[in-house]
Amino acid sequence: MFIASGIGPFSGQSVHFRHAAPDPKEYALNRYDFEAHRHWKLLDDHLAKNTYMLGADYSIVDMCFWGWARLIPYVLGTGDQTWETYSNVKRLLDLINTRPAAQRAEGLKAKHAFKTELDDEARKFMFPQNERLNNRK
Repeated sequence: MFIASGIGPFSGQSVHFRHAAPDPKEYALNRYDFEAHRHWKLLDDHLAKNTYMLGADYSIVDMCFWGWARLIPYVLGTGDQTWETYSNVKRLLDLINTRPAAQRAEGLKAKHAFKTELDDEARKFMFPQNERLNNRK
């Protein structure tokens, strides 16, 4: 639940206000960025004492962790410094990356063409609610 109710929402909002919000707000980015860092630090400290999220055995919790952990440099906007701060998270990420299922999941990007540009067309689909703002003018 920590990943579903903490890591996911705060990391997702950090991504939104850092990379996608049409009108980024300093307060919102500060709030969600702070909480995302706080949650990742809690996980990093937890992983200092555990091989996997729940102890010695790989579980579905680690799979959920992996989905977000691969993106931390983007989520937090910290680039190469990320893994110095979250070395235990990186250790588990690297361990999960060696698993065949993780490699197959990563390989999907090479098999499919995904649009990566956040242009006007993409914004229209990502933020349909903003059309209401355009109609007010």
